[in-house]
Parts: sequence; C-alpha cells; structure tokens
Amino acid sequence: MLEDVFRNEWGRVLAALVGLLGDIELAEEAAQDAFATAAERWPRDGSPDNPTAWLIATARNRAIDRIRRERNLAAKTEQLRWAMVNTSEETMDETTTFPDERLELIFTCCHPALALDARVALTLRTLGGLSTEEIARGFLVPFETMSKRLTRAKHKIRDAGIPFAVPPDHLLPERLEAVLAVVYLIFNEGWSSGRVDLATEAIRLGRALTELMPDESETLALLALMLLNDSRRAARFRDGELVLLDDQDRSLWNEQQIGEARVLLQRALALQGGGPYVVQAAIADLHLEEPRDWHEIALLYGVLGRLTGSPVVELNRAIAIAETDGPEAALDVLDQLALDDYRYVHSTRADLLRRLGRNADARLAYARALELTQTDPERRFLEGRLSELRPSSPTDWDDFWTYTLNELKESLERDSRGNE
Repeated sequence: MLEDVFRNEWGRVLAALVGLLGDIELAEEAAQDAFATAAERWPRDGSPDNPTAWLIATARNRAIDRIRRERNLAAKTEQLRWAMVNTSEETMDETTTFPDERLELIFTCCHPALALDARVALTLRTLGGLSTEEIARGFLVPFETMSKRLTRAKHKIRDAGIPFAVPPDHLLPERLEAVLAVVYLIFNEGWSSGRVDLATEAIRLGRALTELMPDESETLALLALMLLNDSRRAARFRDGELVLLDDQDRSLWNEQQIGEARVLLQRALALQGGGPYVVQAAIADLHLEEPRDWHEIALLYGVLGRLTGSPVVELNRAIAIAETDGPEAALDVLDQLALDDYRYVHSTRADLLRRLGRNADARLAYARALELTQTDPERRFLEGRLSELRPSSPTDWDDFWTYTLNELKESLERDSRGNE
C-alpha cells in the first residue's frame, strides 16, 4: 500500500509541501519524515481514508516542529511565517483538501536561471520521484556528480527567490522547451524501466500542459507521442520477456489512445507545427502502420536530426536506412556516431551484423550492449540473441576469441593513448 502511494503520489505530496513551506530541500525532508511515519503507523493502525492528505498534513506539521527546534530561529522566521500563513495548524489534517500544485513545481524546477541539465534532473527527482542513482544513470554521470548538481539547483531556487508559480503568458514560450523535455524524460524512464506509474504521471502532466497551452503545437504533439508509445504497453512484454514491435500482438494495443493521439497530432499539424515533438509523433504514428513506410520514416528522421543535432536520432535513422538501403548502408551511419556508452548503438550494430552473417562481430556487439543494459527484460532479450549466435564448432570459437582479444588489445591501446 505505502509503496503504491509513494510511486503514485510522491510528486503531488512534494509539490504541496513546496507550496506550503517555500523550500524544496525542507519539503523533501518533511516528505521523507512523513513516509517514514506512515511506514511505522499504517501497518499497526490501518491506512487513512485519504493517504495523500494525511502525508501532506503530517509532513507540514513535522516541518514546522523542525523549524521551531532550530537554534537560530530568527533565520528561520520567514519559513515559519510562510508555513503558518498558508494553512491553519489546528485544522489541517488528513481531511483537508489540498490543491494540485505539480505544474507550479515543474515550472519552478524549469526556471531559466537553472542550467538545462539541472532543470531536467531536479524535476525528475521532485515530480517523478526518481532516486539520485536513477537520474545519474540516465545522464551517464557518477552519483556524486548528480547529487551535487541537485543540491546546487535546490539552493539556487531558494537563494534566488525563484517563485513557486506558473509563469505569465508572455514568459511561457521560453520555459516550454525545458518543461517538455522533462515530461518526456519522465515518460521514457517509465517506459524503459517498466514503471507504469512514471509513464502515467508523464501523460497526466502532458494533459495538464495541453490544458494550460491549448494552442501550442509542441505540447499537443508531445502528448500525442506519449499516448502512441504507451498504447503498446500491454503488448511490449510476454511472460516477462521483451517483445519487439514487429512481433507484438496488435489486438493488445490501446486503440482508444491511438485515436486520441492522432486527433492531437492532426491538431498540432493544423497549427502549422513543425517542431521536434511534432516530427517524433508523426514518426511514432507511421510505426503503427502496416506495412510501414520506411522511406518516409527515414526522411522524417533526417528532418528531426537537422532540428536536434542528436546522435540518437541518427541511430534511429540508421535503423530505417537498413530497411530501405540494407544493413551495410546503416552500418556506415553508425560508424559516424560517438555513442560508445549507449547500449542501443551496440544492440543495433549487433542486429545489422547478424543480418550480414558476420556472427563473430555480432556476438561481440551483443556482449557490449549486454554490459551496458540496466533492465532485466532487455538483459534477457540480449542474452537470448547472444545465445542464438553461440559458436557451433571449435573453429568458430577460435575465430571468436581471436577477434575478441584483438578488440580488447586495441581498446587498451586507445585507453593508454587517452591517458598520456
């Protein structure tokens, strides 16, 4: 019960506390205290009728107690005044009705005074409830680096007095790009890790953003993109194993979501939208067609690549090129990408090499992808592909190990040169 409440309601609890207390760090500490109290009391006394309100009320009261206990109370007077003015301590309990302030929190975390990577990381932490370890892994940086980055961002919000509010209309455009990036990253974390709650939260935030900005094509397109991808959720796994798009049972796809997404995409196009989320939504829609128009998909990935300059987009263009011009042409594109620590580069390379019959090379690429993979379903999928290419004769094994040792030698030499 408590774990479900944490996954589903952490963002709302924290957003309400930031609105009440005016400090993200204090709000996080108070929220953690409240969840710890719930873990102690709920199994014994039973869960309250309104768990979210109980957590907010308990956390708020614990925060006020903590402020009062501080020796230097004068320095905390403003925080205490803020908390006391916002709600009445005597009447605030699990029956209190709290406004949903998650949009205010996401725009606070995405303020232009913060660096873009800090905005994204902070919102993933506060709204998505991701751990610092999960965020660090997503950014490919050490835990300590991400921990310091998050702390600096929280302090900057506090010290600069960044307002806890949705910005006025004339400031919305400059803040939109970071907000959309955050929402999509939350969705992708949920999508890749199997955390349905995060994907659902991202879609909920996407809906809220479309209500706030109904004539913004990129906001409409992002919601369409998430709905199109999420529509295949029930078909992505079979008996706990990952199922590729071509092998999915289409009867399990959510046609209602697909229909809603296509209406949103058409509306975005009618608004003359041509931004990156409009293009991505159009690509996702084409992927649901049977047969797929690989030429159109490759062209759209080319447009998206020019808009974003992203090597990951080039990776996806290479996959489309493999269907139109063959695996060799796709490998030529992959060879230009500096993404050695990105698992999907190696799994894509492995698949292309397998199609060319270069099994020894494919095994090595699958092994590298497996080394970088974090989720169990993807790991099992890659292990299965690697097992299918297991050498069948002593000669194959000799070739495989000779190739592997040469690759390791070259890698060590590259590392040595890089450290000189």
